[in-house]
Amino acid sequence: MSRISASNSPSKYYKFAFCDGLEALSAQNHKTPFPSHFHPTYNITLIYDGVFDTKLHDRLLIAPTGAILITNPLEIHANPFQGDSSVSFFTFYISQDFLEYCNDGKPIRFNQNSIEDVPLFAELHQVALKLSSNYAPDFLENELKSVLVKLSFRHGSDYIQLPQETQLLFNELLATDYFEKFSLADAAKRFGIDKYKFIRLFKDQTGLTPNNYFIYKRIEQSKVMLAEGRDLLSIAIDLGFYDVAHYCNHFKKFTGISPMAYTSAR
Repeated sequence: MSRISASNSPSKYYKFAFCDGLEALSAQNHKTPFPSHFHPTYNITLIYDGVFDTKLHDRLLIAPTGAILITNPLEIHANPFQGDSSVSFFTFYISQDFLEYCNDGKPIRFNQNSIEDVPLFAELHQVALKLSSNYAPDFLENELKSVLVKLSFRHGSDYIQLPQETQLLFNELLATDYFEKFSLADAAKRFGIDKYKFIRLFKDQTGLTPNNYFIYKRIEQSKVMLAEGRDLLSIAIDLGFYDVAHYCNHFKKFTGISPMAYTSAR
């Protein structure tokens, strides 16, 4: 199919009050790898140009131009980039509650993560264009809901099996937020194993190293603090980063944008 461009502008993050707090990211010629991470939302990504590689459950998905790439909530994934390759894309971050609402109140999971559906891609593309063009919220919510109903019906499954890698340690260890400092030795001691076995166990259960997992949680907490109007220095200090630069580098590494770009999103 012919290539479609959402816009010619650089990467931009959007935040909306409708659709249960819809957020979106438009990225042009993106080259920065995303390390292993997860989201509390469904990520529905339109690939406009290039190939978006995604490492998911130790397998590599290749989403070409024109594909719809979906990751489920809490699904561990990474996006590596090779050489000078780049990709342009638009991602909708859809809350679990809103997608269940679109699916007649039933939970849903997408077992096929890379989807080629030309008509559906075109409809989602039209919504992406309107999101960046100040269309009326009520109209956009209804239009997005209509498209998500089709997506759920054609490609979703009502059966959800919670990812095993998110359960054991999340219930035992991750009930506590280690925003200031995480002690690997103390955590390993709680499980009665040495720290090397604990790292392997943690990664088996979550798909992430303890360090990456807790950095990502701190980044997610920082979004709340940014929304409250906190300055970058106080956020960095409170969340245990060395300084503002250290915090900003990790924020962009995990989200693809800077904290200021996230704050200025409308």
